[in-house]
Amino acid sequence: MSDITVRHNPDRDRFEILDAGNVIGKAAYKEYDGGASPERIFYHTVINEEYGGQGLAGQLATVALDETVRAGVGIVPVCPFIKKFLAKHPGYAGDAVTVKPAHLEFLDGALASRTR
Repeated sequence: MSDITVRHNPDRDRFEILDAGNVIGKAAYKEYDGGASPERIFYHTVINEEYGGQGLAGQLATVALDETVRAGVGIVPVCPFIKKFLAKHPGYAGDAVTVKPAHLEFLDGALASRTR
């Protein structure tokens, strides 16, 4: 690892982790506004295989969730990694939102329209 950084790329609906400027992982989300306040549905987190086992997914999740909380947006953990991360880091509990059928329906539609 040389120069690891994390950035928010809202144009692509994701947080990215980079090594010397090259994207090596991402935490993808969709913005959801179906309730009293805005929410961010995290649905996929991945780190390139050659970077596995170095704690980079946790670093990516920390930045993604911290920025989400700072923006006043609720965290909807559909992604298995984000679910596990939240279970291990109870400090985010007040900002986590229980996944509801409406979240999953919205996500299914949003992802389906992206592939057409």
